[in-house]
Amino acid sequence: MTSVAEAMELIKRGADEILLEEGLVKKLERGKPLRIKAGFDPTAPDLHLGHTVLINKLRQFQELGHEVMFLIGDFTAMIGDPTGKSATRPPLTRDEVLENAKTYEHQVFKILDAEKTDVFFNSSWMGGMSAADMIGLAAKHTVARMLERDDFNKRYKGGQSISVHEFLYPLVQGYDSVAMKADVELGGTDQKFNLLVGRQLQETYGQEPQVCLTMPILEGLDGVQKMSKSLNNYIGITDTPDDMFGKIMSISDDLMWRYFELLSFKSMKEINDLRQQVEQGLNPRDAKVQLAMELVGRFHTPQDAERANESFVARFRKGAMPDDMPELELTAGEGMPIANLLKEAGLVSSTSEAMRMIKQGAVKIDGERVEDKGLVMQAGTTHIYQVGKRRFARVTLA
Repeated sequence: MTSVAEAMELIKRGADEILLEEGLVKKLERGKPLRIKAGFDPTAPDLHLGHTVLINKLRQFQELGHEVMFLIGDFTAMIGDPTGKSATRPPLTRDEVLENAKTYEHQVFKILDAEKTDVFFNSSWMGGMSAADMIGLAAKHTVARMLERDDFNKRYKGGQSISVHEFLYPLVQGYDSVAMKADVELGGTDQKFNLLVGRQLQETYGQEPQVCLTMPILEGLDGVQKMSKSLNNYIGITDTPDDMFGKIMSISDDLMWRYFELLSFKSMKEINDLRQQVEQGLNPRDAKVQLAMELVGRFHTPQDAERANESFVARFRKGAMPDDMPELELTAGEGMPIANLLKEAGLVSSTSEAMRMIKQGAVKIDGERVEDKGLVMQAGTTHIYQVGKRRFARVTLA
C-alpha cells in the first residue's frame, strides 16, 4: 500500500500548484479512490506532447488506484475557450468537433489504462439543458468575478470586445465538475480561474469542493514559447518515429531535463541519477537519446524507437556532427529567408555565398538537403543547420 506521504510525493511531481493541498491530504486519508477529472476540448485533430503533461499526471493517479475521468469537451469546444486570447475566438462547428474527438480516445490510451479510464463528453449533460437551465447556471456567478480573470480584465480595460458567450465557458467547465462529482481537477496554469469556478459551483450545488491541481505549460522546441501547432514548435504524438526522435534530439540540453520531469515515466531518482552522470562527464546527447527512445517507444513501438535511433545515427553522427556546435537565437519577425539565416548564424559570409551553397546541395536542415533558395524559416522553430561538412549551428528563431 502507498502511504499518503508517498502518494503526495508522486502527485506533486512537476505540479505547479495544488489548491488546497491540505484538502487533498484529507481526501487521500479517507483511503477511498478519488474521482480525478481532466478536460480536453477537441479543437484540433491531434494531440502533442504539451497535452500529455496532464495525461501523464492522470496516469500517476491511476497508478495510485484512483478513478480517472477523461472529459472530451465537445460542448465547450463549440463555445471556444477564451483563455489567453486577446480577441473572441471563432467557435468550431459540431461536425469539426466530432471529427477531432474521434482521434482523442485512441491517442490518450497510449498513456492511460483504457480499462481504468472513464471517458465522458460534456454534451451528454449540457446538451440537455434548456435555456432556463443555462440562465439559472449563469445566475450562480457574477460579472465582477468574471472580470477578475486576467485575460478578461485586460481586454475590458483595453477596450477590446468580450462576447457574452465567453463568460459561459468557465461556467460550463465548472458545471462539468458538478455533473462528474470530481474530487480533483487537473489543468494547465492558464486554467486556474476555470478550475476555481468549478470548486465554487460545487459548493453552490452542495458538493464537497474539488482540489485544483495545475501543471506547467510545456515549452516547445524553441524552449521559450509554449508548445503549439500554430507556432510550429510542437512534437505531435502522431508524428512519425523519425520526426519525433529528431525533434526531441533538437531540444536544448537544459530543456531536456524539464521534458524528463514532465514527460518521462522514469522515477525522479532515476532522472536525478542520470543528471548526476551528465554532470560527471556523460555526454548530454546520450541522456537525450534515452528520452527520445522512451517517448518514441510509447507512442509507436520499441522497435520503431530502435529504428529511429539507427536512422538518426546514420544521418547525424556518421556525418561527423560535432557535440559542441554553437547554439544561438535569432529574431525572425514574420519569417527569415534561409540565405539571411545562414549569414546571421555565421555559417556563410554573405547571402550570395548561401545561394551558391544551396545550389551546390551543401546546405542541410536537420540532415535534409535544402533545394529551395526562397525557403523562409518561421519564428518558434529550432533546427540544426549545416553548410558543407564542418559548419553547424543549432538556431532558434524567436
